[in-house]
Amino acid sequence: MCRLAAYLGPAIPLQQFLLEPPHSLYRQSWEPRELKYAKLNADGFGFGWYDPDDTPTAYTSALPIWSDSNLPGLARTLTAPLWLAEVRSATPGNPVHQFNTAPFCDTQHLFTHNGFIRDFHHCAQPEISALLSPDIAAGIRGNTDSEYLFACLRQLLLDDPAAGLPQALHRLFSLLAELVSTQPALLNIIVTDGVRLYATRHGINHECPSLYYTTDDQLFPGGQLIASERLTGDDFWQPVPEHHLLTIGPDEPPGLLSL
Repeated sequence: MCRLAAYLGPAIPLQQFLLEPPHSLYRQSWEPRELKYAKLNADGFGFGWYDPDDTPTAYTSALPIWSDSNLPGLARTLTAPLWLAEVRSATPGNPVHQFNTAPFCDTQHLFTHNGFIRDFHHCAQPEISALLSPDIAAGIRGNTDSEYLFACLRQLLLDDPAAGLPQALHRLFSLLAELVSTQPALLNIIVTDGVRLYATRHGINHECPSLYYTTDDQLFPGGQLIASERLTGDDFWQPVPEHHLLTIGPDEPPGLLSL
């Protein structure tokens, strides 16, 4: 299990998003309020953004977020209009390693996942691997269910170029429902194409993990955010309904779609 957050809006420094809110991801690494199956998120962290050429870029570390001496300087100097971040609590069978730390990215997307698929390496990984083209399979560096979910999502987009991320996510969950049978799968995902944020609050054979969003938090004027736990004590945060896809884009109201 992990804690996730994302931001879209006017460009802000990383520290405003990741470190400064009263219940920031930084604080959630040692003091989460709604985490299932763990007490800390000390198994690495990462954040992603888009460079001036609109190429997704990620910084990841297998260290706890509080022990990375590079973070304060990066957080002061990096500024972007879109941020995606995670603090990680590793599940059994998915060791603490930089290759297993999100966000994951390709040439267009940034992706992170809060949850797990029970017995993933036996009940779903072989079938997902069989679906992947050589190019996508070759890009997998770790062994987490999260990275394989991202690879499968990319494959679904490649197989149907006309499909957008909402359709591909729906197909991904339909496929997983067949593969996992009676096993639990927790599937809170945030993925972006650099223009919009797409977030799912979903579970198969299990209750959904927590997920919230806001479009008018006073600490982020003009910004929209998604987070596993409210980053502030603001009453403007709303829960994403269970089994729904949330879409957040520039200059448009949030959209909700049943999964």
